[in-house]
Amino acid sequence: MNLTLLKAKLHKAHVTHSELEYEGSCAIDSALLDAAGIHEYEQIHIYNLNNGERFTTYAIRAEANSGTISVNGAAAHKANPGDRVIICAYVELAQHEVANFKPRLVYLDEKNRITETSDQIPVQVA
Repeated sequence: MNLTLLKAKLHKAHVTHSELEYEGSCAIDSALLDAAGIHEYEQIHIYNLNNGERFTTYAIRAEANSGTISVNGAAAHKANPGDRVIICAYVELAQHEVANFKPRLVYLDEKNRITETSDQIPVQVA
């Protein structure tokens, strides 16, 4: 049996561009892709905290250390500059691989600079 787990997350990224006429995808600062372990052309899921939109696209590289998060093509209708988004990538693992797996979690500030990294999400308390 295979299970789908969270591989990587860019938490609370701020959209810097929304380019309807650009070829589809989401351009992400190369340094952020590397920190999260997300590959160029890898499928990503984007969750918009401002409007509740959830959509799937793929990652492309933007200039390193630029802070760029550009939602492009048809997805530009789902996110505007200034929106806060969570960008996730997932991985399928065999059940025996799950016990040793840890995700790469990257937390960002309002300028898309890394404030913290982790490999676990804290337990939610009531």
